[in-house]
Amino acid sequence: QVQLEESGGGLVQAGGSLRLSCAAPGGVFNSLTIGWFRQTPGKEREFVGAVIWDAGNPYYADILKGRVTISRDYVQNKVHLQMNSLKPEDTAIYYCATTRYGPTTTSRDRYNSWGQGTQVTVFS
Repeated sequence: QVQLEESGGGLVQAGGSLRLSCAAPGGVFNSLTIGWFRQTPGKEREFVGAVIWDAGNPYYADILKGRVTISRDYVQNKVHLQMNSLKPEDTAIYYCATTRYGPTTTSRDRYNSWGQGTQVTVFS
């Protein structure tokens, strides 16, 4: 398992943008898929998107498709989730996680390492 750490959450007005980051302090992402999920109280943790660290295009869930971009930063050893045109319903705790399955793996049960999450709050 890989220790993960999210950052970049915060308070943003509707229509604004945030960039979340996922780091693996002391570890590596090699050969792993890094996924992003989000969760609000009382709801299931839902898949946002994922990307294989080594190559390939990200895969996105429909819930934020067109408003998010996942990118790899090989210099900082991080994966970023750029979110644009944010809406109040995007308010959630956002988590990154890793799996050895591919980026179309949407089930949280297939991910075995998780960060603590970062809070995103969008106000209107």
